[in-house]
Amino acid sequence: MTILLFFLCTKYCFGKLFQNCPFVFPINSHHGLHVSSHGGARAGNIMGRRPARCYRQIKNKPYPKSRYCRGVPDPKIRIYDVGMKKKGVDEFPFCVHLVSWEKENVSSEALEAARIACNKYMTKFAGKDAFHLRVRVHPFHVLRINKMLSCAGADRLQTGMRGAFGKPQGTCARVNIGQVLLSVRCKDGNGNHAQEALRRAKFKFPGRQKIIVSRKWGFTKFSRADYVKWKQENRIMPDGVNAKLLGCHGPLAQRQPGRAFLSGAVESTA
Repeated sequence: MTILLFFLCTKYCFGKLFQNCPFVFPINSHHGLHVSSHGGARAGNIMGRRPARCYRQIKNKPYPKSRYCRGVPDPKIRIYDVGMKKKGVDEFPFCVHLVSWEKENVSSEALEAARIACNKYMTKFAGKDAFHLRVRVHPFHVLRINKMLSCAGADRLQTGMRGAFGKPQGTCARVNIGQVLLSVRCKDGNGNHAQEALRRAKFKFPGRQKIIVSRKWGFTKFSRADYVKWKQENRIMPDGVNAKLLGCHGPLAQRQPGRAFLSGAVESTA
């Protein structure tokens, strides 16, 4: 009997002590799940993140991370260049792009999933040393969420749409029509593998995308015919994954009559 009285007194005292604490469940509650006033459910029914389809349309101005927008979670994608990114411009002449065909927001989770899918396929069928994958968009736009409670007694814990400016939830990339999402450069023999890898990565994105085989040489801005022609004339200078075109600067005495550009032999010895 003494033990029972001690237990009841202890239960009553602790109930009075913590009844106003937002972090403790009320004792003997039969009115559904209780949550704290700071938002979020606390027992087994833990909510996941809001689906990215809620933020798909571009409605507002860009909202990047700044000193006024703090506490932004890190984006899921941290690597934007995969494969042999140090290979020279002459090693991988073939290039294929995954182009967005809609104006929308693309979450950082979708970019990371597409990068993993493309890298996995190219590594398996082309080899880890036979390609260079580059993610062409970066998730700089911050997404906000105004957490709402959906449980018993929620009307006493929140103020509805009063002060509804949300807190940062994640990041996404703002994409326009015709903007390149992913690019892969490789040798001509692995062109089919690169197109299939981008086709698989396309399923990770919302909206519509197209796979376009580039007419340029690798990641450069020169067409393949012009690149080969200028390479033979020694007018192309490799610059990492890109290349620079040597202009017509130089002494007039060294130019041939009727030609504006210096010959490759003269430029190499100058």
